[in-house]
Amino acid sequence: MQGAAAAAEGRSRASPDKADEESAKKPRLDLPDAHSVKQELVAPDAAGGGDPGGIVAAAAPYSPREELAVRIDKRLLHCPLCTLPFKPPVFQCKAGHLACGGCVAQLPRGQCKACVDGAGFFDQCPALDAVVSSTRIECPNAGCPRYVTYHEVAEHQTACAHAPCRCTEPGCGYVGAPQALAGHLHTVHSVPVRAVQYGKASQLRVPVSAPRLVLLGDDDNRVFLLTVGALGAGVTAVSVVCARASAATRPRFACKMWVNLEAAAANGGKEDMVLVDMHMSSSSSPGAVVAAGEPTFLMVPPMYLVPAAAAGDGAASMEVPLHIRIDKLSPWSDALV
Repeated sequence: MQGAAAAAEGRSRASPDKADEESAKKPRLDLPDAHSVKQELVAPDAAGGGDPGGIVAAAAPYSPREELAVRIDKRLLHCPLCTLPFKPPVFQCKAGHLACGGCVAQLPRGQCKACVDGAGFFDQCPALDAVVSSTRIECPNAGCPRYVTYHEVAEHQTACAHAPCRCTEPGCGYVGAPQALAGHLHTVHSVPVRAVQYGKASQLRVPVSAPRLVLLGDDDNRVFLLTVGALGAGVTAVSVVCARASAATRPRFACKMWVNLEAAAANGGKEDMVLVDMHMSSSSSPGAVVAAGEPTFLMVPPMYLVPAAAAGDGAASMEVPLHIRIDKLSPWSDALV
């Protein structure tokens, strides 16, 4: 009995060498110098059981894309030389200093100025290119649901459909998104609002004494501001603009406006007409009075104006019997801006 107990005790106390050998067979987690750990997943076998199979990297090409919301120091995304946002290609010198492509092109012989010996040459940094290309933030314009690549935010923000517009009523400093501006003009400044159907002519009677009219697209609530102004010699000008950033590079709407001479007898029974067919411009200050040099307005001679109903004080005002048709030049999508 004593011999058997001693044998069992001997087996339970393995020698140090043998214990080290068994420990070496166990999986170990060695952190690299940067203390970053690559996540790994165990892939089951095809039968769904038995040996779990090999180890596959979580970042395999066929893995589904996942996004992660993080906070990051904004300075890390800007070139330390010009302070503009990084956009590919990003360059890094041998000592780890970063610079954008524009700044590297201007450096003497492409050498890093921050290196003490002046011998630091820049090479492209694909890893940082990937980070810069995938970093997206929410558009700063209120109401815009898009997330934009960080280095493209400024470009998107100025052409965004939700870019803020200014109220040009005298003494008013209101700034807001186009839809909010339309509500502001209607509630605060009593500007009339009228819905229009794309591709269909609408007939309006616009008082010369009330020079503003808000038009809303019937299917997207796009905001257009129609303005009436004087060009001199009794000529009235009617302009219409899309309330959005004027930085939009191409027109999205066409507009046709015309006025008929209602007194048919004045021309042998035929109605005269003045007409303008134009690409509509955009403006973040859409209520400004038109200028004579602009090609985007309709000139209405005095004979085309018609009397309006008598005002409360007995004085009669004049109206523009306007026909207007707005057409979309291309299907509108927030992805285009």
